[in-house]
Amino acid sequence: MADDDPRPLTLRDVSEASGVSEMTVSRVLRNRGDVSETTRAKVLEAAKALGYVPNKIAGALASQRVNLVAVIIPSMRNMVFPEVMAGISSVLEDTELQPVVGVTDYEPEKEERVLYEMLSWRPSGVIIAGIEHSEASKAMLKASGIPVVEIMDTDGTPIDTAVGISHRRAGREMAKAILRAGYQKIGFLGTKMPLDYRARKRFEGFTEALAKGGIEVIEQEFYSGGSALAKGREMTQTILAREPELDFLYYSNDMIGAGGLLYLLEQGRNIPGDIGLAGFNGVELLQGLPRKLATMDACRSEIGRKAAEIIAARVDNPDAEFEKIIELSPKIAYGDTLRR
Repeated sequence: MADDDPRPLTLRDVSEASGVSEMTVSRVLRNRGDVSETTRAKVLEAAKALGYVPNKIAGALASQRVNLVAVIIPSMRNMVFPEVMAGISSVLEDTELQPVVGVTDYEPEKEERVLYEMLSWRPSGVIIAGIEHSEASKAMLKASGIPVVEIMDTDGTPIDTAVGISHRRAGREMAKAILRAGYQKIGFLGTKMPLDYRARKRFEGFTEALAKGGIEVIEQEFYSGGSALAKGREMTQTILAREPELDFLYYSNDMIGAGGLLYLLEQGRNIPGDIGLAGFNGVELLQGLPRKLATMDACRSEIGRKAAEIIAARVDNPDAEFEKIIELSPKIAYGDTLRR
C-alpha cells in the first residue's frame, strides 16, 4: 500500500503483509481461535507496522463512521487544555459531531494505546496534541483515512494538518524582550523536557536568541510533576540560593512563575527593577495575583476552534482544502514583572 493512498487499511492489507490468511488475521486481532504464537507475533507486527486498527463497528453502520471526533491531549490537570477543549466544543456544538477525549499523560506508549482504542471506533476525525509521535502512532494516523489535525505546535512536519504556534519563535521573542529590558543574568525554571517537546522548543529558541545578544542562561532548575504554585516557590528559592545575582527568571509555564512571584514578593524583592520574571501560557486565572506576571498567550481557544473547523469542513466535504500548517502569532503581555 502506497504511503499516500488515502483509503483505510483492511484485513487484506495485513494478510498480504504478514503472509497469512485474512481469517487468521481476524482471529489474531480479535484474540480468538487457536493460532500459534509465531503466527500471532507475525500478524501483530505487520498490523503495527502498517498502522492497522480493527473496526469495532464493522457491519453496524453503512457509513463505517460514527459522529465522534477523537481529541487526544496530554493532560486535563494542566489548565491549558480545558481552554483548547472549549474552543473545539464551541465549533462542534453546531454540527452533528461530538468530541471524545483521551488523555496520554505525555507518555508515547499511552498515546499509542489511546489512539488505537479511539480509532477502532472509526471516528470522523482526530485532533491530537503535538507533532511528535511514536512510529506506531504515526502509522495509525496515516492509515486512518480520516482528517487528522495536530494542534499546539507548528515546529515540524504534520501528518495531515497542524494548527498552533511556533514554540521556538515564542522562546526567541521572549528572549528579545528580556534583552531589550537590559537584563543580563538569566535563570530558567521548568519541567524536565525529554517528553515536553513544546517546552523544550521554547527553551531552544530562548537560548538561541540570548546567545545572539551575547548572553547565556547561567543557572537552571528543573522539576518533574504538575505545574504547581508551591513548586514554583520552592524552585525559585533553590535557584536564587545557588545564584543570588540572577536578575531575571524565565519559567516554562505561568503556574510555577506565579509561585515564584509570590515568593519574591514575600522576600520584599523589587520587581521588576532588581529582578524580572516571565512565564508562558497567559493563564487567565492568575489575573488576581498582586502583580501581573509577564507571559505569552499560546492562543489556546483559537487553536481549538480552528482545528474543529477543519475537521467539520472536511467531514462535510472531503475535498475541502486547508493550508497544511496554520501558525498563529502569540503576543507578549508585559504585566508588572518585565521592564518595558
